[in-house]
Amino acid sequence: MPNNPPDISDHGYDRPSKSQVKRDMLALQDLGRQLVDLSPDKLKQLPLAEKLFDAVRAAQRITSREGRRRQIHYVGKLMRDADADAIRRQLDIWENGSREQTQAMHRLEALRDLLLRDDDALTQLLDDYPGADVQHLRALIREGRKEARANEALQAGQA
Repeated sequence: MPNNPPDISDHGYDRPSKSQVKRDMLALQDLGRQLVDLSPDKLKQLPLAEKLFDAVRAAQRITSREGRRRQIHYVGKLMRDADADAIRRQLDIWENGSREQTQAMHRLEALRDLLLRDDDALTQLLDDYPGADVQHLRALIREGRKEARANEALQAGQA
């Protein structure tokens, strides 16, 4: 009788369950299906092995439903050797944008709203960025305010 009995919670298994392996393979196949839906330009930007890239391009050209299904299954098989996490990260950035881009966009929108409301904001902006084109900024602010007034004058449903 061994000194340390096996932990009951892991049932003595040191590998993932058969169901978990299947879920992982289906997730890779779904990722491969997403790759097939991408444009060739975006595919070139991903860290794909040449064999995987060629298989994805072949799947994109196949019009037969069954042939395409088999090719996507093959792409899923090739995905086992690919860096799936890096591919998922890049797809997520393309779909949702990066957090940094989103934060930068929010800061720009807040600055735009402030410039449209407050004349002193332009003075502060010019102090922070002395090389900015003052005339161009003033023209943009004037146009923005003019557009905002026009939008307020519209009746509901006229947009």
